[in-house]
Amino acid sequence: MMSLDSITLYLVATMVAALLGAMMVFFGRQENSPALKWWGTAYLLGAASVALWTATGDKLGPHLYLALNAVGFVACGMVWNASRVFHGRKPNLPGLVLCAIVWVAAVLLLPPEDGALRLTVGAAIVAVYAALTAAQLWNERRRSMQQRWPTIVVPLLHGAVLMLPILLGDLLRPHDETFSSSIWVTAFSIELVLYAIGTVFVIFMLVSDRAVTVHKTAASVDPLTGMFNRRGFAEACARVIEREAHAGRPVTVMIFDIDHFKSINDRFGHPAGDEILKLFAAVVVNNLRISDLSGRIGGEEFAALLPCALEEGVLVAERVREAFEASDIVCDEGSVDTTVSIGVAGGPAGTELEVLLASADTALYQAKRGGRNRVEAAEELPLSLENWRRKTAGLPASARPKSATVQG
Repeated sequence: MMSLDSITLYLVATMVAALLGAMMVFFGRQENSPALKWWGTAYLLGAASVALWTATGDKLGPHLYLALNAVGFVACGMVWNASRVFHGRKPNLPGLVLCAIVWVAAVLLLPPEDGALRLTVGAAIVAVYAALTAAQLWNERRRSMQQRWPTIVVPLLHGAVLMLPILLGDLLRPHDETFSSSIWVTAFSIELVLYAIGTVFVIFMLVSDRAVTVHKTAASVDPLTGMFNRRGFAEACARVIEREAHAGRPVTVMIFDIDHFKSINDRFGHPAGDEILKLFAAVVVNNLRISDLSGRIGGEEFAALLPCALEEGVLVAERVREAFEASDIVCDEGSVDTTVSIGVAGGPAGTELEVLLASADTALYQAKRGGRNRVEAAEELPLSLENWRRKTAGLPASARPKSATVQG
């Protein structure tokens, strides 16, 4: 009776795995997610191989029995490939079947009595696929370690749970009839169900997290230029300003306004205007450092934040202005003026973004009034009372500034 219960539990486990696999394939098609399709197919293959092995036992011929084992190894390889696809990499098709071929070769070449060595080869194959899956998830740098560890551990458990029924059955079932009637097998069967369900929950958490990230990115990125939009720019700048404030370093903000942009749209059409916006975005990005931030904050208005002093920011702004002016765009209707007016403002460590933008906007207005196609720098903002206190708090009284311009 216990033997029947164990077999029943194995069959239930494989049915659950098959159901979950079918569900992942279905949602993979609904959401157009190749990774979910890979994961779901791996579940279906693994469930089919274990179910046939459990139901038929020794009734299968040696070749079909060997094929079932090979299918199980392919399922492990598909789990690894699913993690590759999920992180934007191409499937490794040779790696998908290589280990199954190694297993078949080991079974055919090794003496029949050397079952322990065959089991060692099989266990090594599962370990390799598990390590590759964990390594692929480990290399995903966008997630913190605290968030990533379940996605690293669970694939290892998934590979082990998928293959252990086959490996342990080969080792113990033909020689020890008490194996199938032991309480351990019952517990393991229940664990197989729990791991199958738990793995699916983790997979859907990964997919859900990816979807949330995509939506957050879409909410903070300008779809035309690929730069930050106003919201994304403000959020990113807040983090940089806080980081630079802790280090006591100044920051500089600049606002760009493409000259006569309305007339460009009127003369050449909105598609041409969009191309000018994309061109200017590329000019800004190419002339900034990787540590600098930039974004499109309005129609033809762009902004950038640089962790540097005002003087260095003015030099960068001039470089952007010259590069855009040298673009020399010519359409069928005639040449397109590619000039930009730039306002630059700098402030001490901890100056708020709104204050810097307001000052840079004033400087931009002066550049417009001064004839456009020029860079104007605002007077450097004074040290605020809070920042002055922070800057001088660690100094002895004799070393503190005798006077300071502060805002009350």
